[in-house]
Amino acid sequence: MKKELIYLGTSVAATIILCSAKFTSDRLQHISTAAEASDNVVLPNKSNSAFKEGEVLTYRMHYGFINAGIAELEVKPDLVTIKGRKVYHIVGRGYTTGAADLFFKVRDRYETYMDKNALLPWYFVRRVDEGGFKFSQDYLFNHYTKKVDVGNNEKFDFPEGVQDMISAFYASRNLDLSNAKAGDTYTLNCFLDKEVWPLKIKFIGRETINTDLGKMRALKFRPIVQQGRVFKKEEDLNVWISDDKNHIPLRAQADILIGSIKMDITSVKNTANAMSKVK
Repeated sequence: MKKELIYLGTSVAATIILCSAKFTSDRLQHISTAAEASDNVVLPNKSNSAFKEGEVLTYRMHYGFINAGIAELEVKPDLVTIKGRKVYHIVGRGYTTGAADLFFKVRDRYETYMDKNALLPWYFVRRVDEGGFKFSQDYLFNHYTKKVDVGNNEKFDFPEGVQDMISAFYASRNLDLSNAKAGDTYTLNCFLDKEVWPLKIKFIGRETINTDLGKMRALKFRPIVQQGRVFKKEEDLNVWISDDKNHIPLRAQADILIGSIKMDITSVKNTANAMSKVK
């Protein structure tokens, strides 16, 4: 039920978790198992011009008229080397604030280790703490065998090019949208909650919107969602991304069965390209 809201960012929140040097070393050793090269499979070589190491995106979350929390997405400044391959370490975190923190405290953290050249995930970490409900997920992707290890001796097959819920966000920023026309639909396969879930977004058009960063040229998209569970209608969820080479989400807005949720960008650091500000 929460999948659409997860992509909107309402569940992307967390406190910072400090890891010991031994834990970090063990984690990288764990990932290297999936990164073992195969003579029969060649990973794709994709160009990334949308983001770079050190990028930080910060958002303010609203529930109706209430400022409900903060969300942050960070590409760590240093690449990780695993089996000779360069890997981005990307962390999504945030927390509820004010009244929302009193009534429904959220402390979540999401991480992905994403191959720099293939733009595919090797390892996904999910730590959820929402209103006292807690759970953890660790997914180890092997793109040579096309299997993901979710722990407890469970493995699942996945199609070529599959993403996790954080890497999908960064992979989609590199879509070629230069000739996008209203009605065009783009699809990315994402592995989430032990199943492959097709994330589909429809291009609506170009707009200029006011943000904390100033007036911005934006591309408006509408994720194709399931009606009746969280959303009343398909058009109840809309996302605006910067109309530039960064393709940074600037705003997401959803009308849900019990109100409305909005996410607005408040700051950006270390972008790969100039932003689409209107002077």
